[in-house]
Amino acid sequence: MERTLLIIKPDAVQRGLIGKVISRFEEKGLKIAGLKLMKLVREKAEELYAPHKGKPFFEPTVNFMTSSPLVAMVLEGRMAINLVRTIIGATRPEEGSPGTIRGDFSTSVQLNIVHASDSIENAERELAIFFDKNEILDYSIISEIWNGNKMEAGVRT
Repeated sequence: MERTLLIIKPDAVQRGLIGKVISRFEEKGLKIAGLKLMKLVREKAEELYAPHKGKPFFEPTVNFMTSSPLVAMVLEGRMAINLVRTIIGATRPEEGSPGTIRGDFSTSVQLNIVHASDSIENAERELAIFFDKNEILDYSIISEIWNGNKMEAGVRT
């Protein structure tokens, strides 16, 4: 199973969209293995966006991400990274397809509701910024049993 980071950004928290965003992933069958409502400190925001240091949007992004509470989540499932990226949609609101989180809710490139890891390497790096290993839970959900090999899961039909 793959794990990835999803951040519900300050704009979504301020607009009361936490539940709507989370429900998209739960309805798709992804497991929430970690969840925090938090105020991001500047050092953590700079670490998260370190690959973009020196770009014109770096400072405004760090300021925005530290301006108000956000929600950090660990999502887990088969091909979780690509699945989450599909559910969130394009970064630019004008490119966001209806039915995606950004297509339905974003208002600008910065106010685009969510951040999600884009690769296994970035997921590992970004998860470590927000979660200690003991804060990520290991448990099974029914879709893991029925979507996988039933015999392996000890279920006979």
